[in-house]
Amino acid sequence: MPSTKRSTTSEKVGESTALDGLCVVDLTRILGGPFCTQILGDHGADVIKVEPPQGDDTRSWGPPFVGDASAYFLGVNRNKRGIKLDLGHPAGIEMLLSLLEEADVLVENFKPGTMERWGIGYEQTLLARFPKLVHCRVSGFGSDGPLGGLPGYDAAVQAMAGLMSVNGEEEGPPLRIGVPIVDMVTGLNAAIGILLALQERGRSGKGQFVEVALFDSAVSILHPHMANFLASGITPIRSGNAHPNIAPYDLFTTATVPIFLAVGNDSQFNKLCDHLGCSDLADDPRYVSNPARNEHREALKLNLTQLFLGEDGHQLAKSLMQAGVPCAPVLSLPEVVGHSHTTHREMIVKIGDYTGVGTPIKLSRTPAQYRLAPPRRRGQID
Repeated sequence: MPSTKRSTTSEKVGESTALDGLCVVDLTRILGGPFCTQILGDHGADVIKVEPPQGDDTRSWGPPFVGDASAYFLGVNRNKRGIKLDLGHPAGIEMLLSLLEEADVLVENFKPGTMERWGIGYEQTLLARFPKLVHCRVSGFGSDGPLGGLPGYDAAVQAMAGLMSVNGEEEGPPLRIGVPIVDMVTGLNAAIGILLALQERGRSGKGQFVEVALFDSAVSILHPHMANFLASGITPIRSGNAHPNIAPYDLFTTATVPIFLAVGNDSQFNKLCDHLGCSDLADDPRYVSNPARNEHREALKLNLTQLFLGEDGHQLAKSLMQAGVPCAPVLSLPEVVGHSHTTHREMIVKIGDYTGVGTPIKLSRTPAQYRLAPPRRRGQID
């Protein structure tokens, strides 16, 4: 049997991390679960990624590919050791149970009922055998209720949970958000849930079952549209790039690149007008407050667009930010990767020939460490 001895960051790089000594068995695939366990791994957990004989589905989600794995797979499977197990056979189940003997956390995103069918459900087996284990399940709709146990993918849940209904141009069709936001937020919620359960375990000595569903996560991020609806009863409409509650908060054309102007209060609007040399707009009764600007947002956008048309977007955005007005140019991914602030914030990281996105969580005393590139196709733990 392959060794499950816990490796620690301190052994590898000479520094401790927040989750040193924590052992995580990762049965997840696709995105939400792997994103969760990568977060834990970045902060020191020893994550053992268990893949079926054919590998995680996303290994083939390409091009592009790097070696035998897609960029998609590589993007969310850093800082994990890999093992291949066939959980459809008793030998695979026995190996998994052996891994759980030393584990603190189990994360899986099988369709609800799958673990029970294998005889290793939480209430069925794991709670009694591993009372300190935190078992986190990521699923589409949870295990009960009208949709309980049904499969869910990011885009389908975006549609069902209302996200698509508020995304897109006012006269256009509902639009899928361009990144798998539901999967990613569900992964974040799973990581938070696991850490909450571990914090409580420190007091009680007991593990617990953590359930995180894509549907719940999608509904939870409908702010401010859901809050607006619950308060007013008015069904939100799509508003393109414009914010439903704030103005000016929208995309504007310049002589070069588009900029996004995000004015959040009257003080920022006054600074904007001062910077543009148009104090008459600040004094205009239509624009003196956010409710007034909201009511006259189309006229305000036309006024500002005329002022921006002769400006260089990069320079304008920089000068507005320096003046205290939230604003940014619309950048491409090559520009983001090459940006000096991306480098300064260490948001692009390398491990040998692997390149990935760094963690956004910065801890002053126990920072994240990038120890392991994503696991290769192997039958034993890397």
